[in-house]
Amino acid sequence: MSEQIINWGILATGGMAAAFTEDLLREPGARVAAVGSRSEAGARQFAHRFGVARAHGSWHELVADPEVDVVYVATPHAHHLAAATACLEAGKPVLCEKPFALSGRQARLLTELAARRKLLLMEAMWTYVNPLVRRIVELTADGAIGEIRSLHARFGGRVTVAPQHRLWDPAAGGGALLDLGTYPVSFAQLLLGAPESVTAHARLSPQGVDEQTGILLGHPGGAMSVLSCSLLADDEHGAVVYGTEGRIEIPADFFNPSAFVLHRDGHEPKEYTAPPRRGNGYGHQAREVMRCLRSGLVESPLVPLAGTLAVMDTLDAVRARIGVRYPGE
Repeated sequence: MSEQIINWGILATGGMAAAFTEDLLREPGARVAAVGSRSEAGARQFAHRFGVARAHGSWHELVADPEVDVVYVATPHAHHLAAATACLEAGKPVLCEKPFALSGRQARLLTELAARRKLLLMEAMWTYVNPLVRRIVELTADGAIGEIRSLHARFGGRVTVAPQHRLWDPAAGGGALLDLGTYPVSFAQLLLGAPESVTAHARLSPQGVDEQTGILLGHPGGAMSVLSCSLLADDEHGAVVYGTEGRIEIPADFFNPSAFVLHRDGHEPKEYTAPPRRGNGYGHQAREVMRCLRSGLVESPLVPLAGTLAVMDTLDAVRARIGVRYPGE
């Protein structure tokens, strides 16, 4: 693998694949070498759109491509296990879109395979590599707001897709929880760790997936997280972290913020802002993957697999409490 250039393969050709590829094309040291899809016509169209040299009409052809150093898996999450497994078995490191899998069991199959093959495996959780979120982690760890006592985060968007869409399909892992709820859960566990208790309430669709879900997590030491996700109503995707000596407010898009405000008792509020976003905001995770590959790391210290598995376990616990099951479970 070149020290200067990392050759990426893109597995899938949908909206996430396109957005990530647009950002990769802006990244120094990154080259989009190939795209793979179950449709040769779709792969060729994607390759033409982005100037990708090779288009493969199957996942097998993509992961067998000797020019590909690492694969970005951008399929819908019901296919993450199969797609990432194909990559790892072919000896390719993987950046896998969130949610990492449909369940903790599936997630462990992937992490165990990556460990056996000694290959990098990382969830594409952009929250964890966002510089402002990392700054929030530093501030709270340094006691800027005292001891965290509660965290509130919400992510909702009104969806008007047809009843046949994957969001309403249990076999596709549909519902608000995996598409949206993974973000507030991941944010809460980044700051407070895995919960000791999980309570949840949901409104289910006629197909049996959650249209909206409220979650209460009890963390070690008595801290709590109050979280929600919804496919029924829009909100500003905000979050607040409350401590014994202040609070941190993220007014919008807590999962990939451009600003937050630190309120400390006895001090004027201090706003932290990020430079103007370059592209779609996926460059941070691409750079982290390339840094790990160049350093010979098989796990990112910023997006550790233990954290990914802990989030999947919490999502499993939420589903158990709201009565959502996927076929085959």
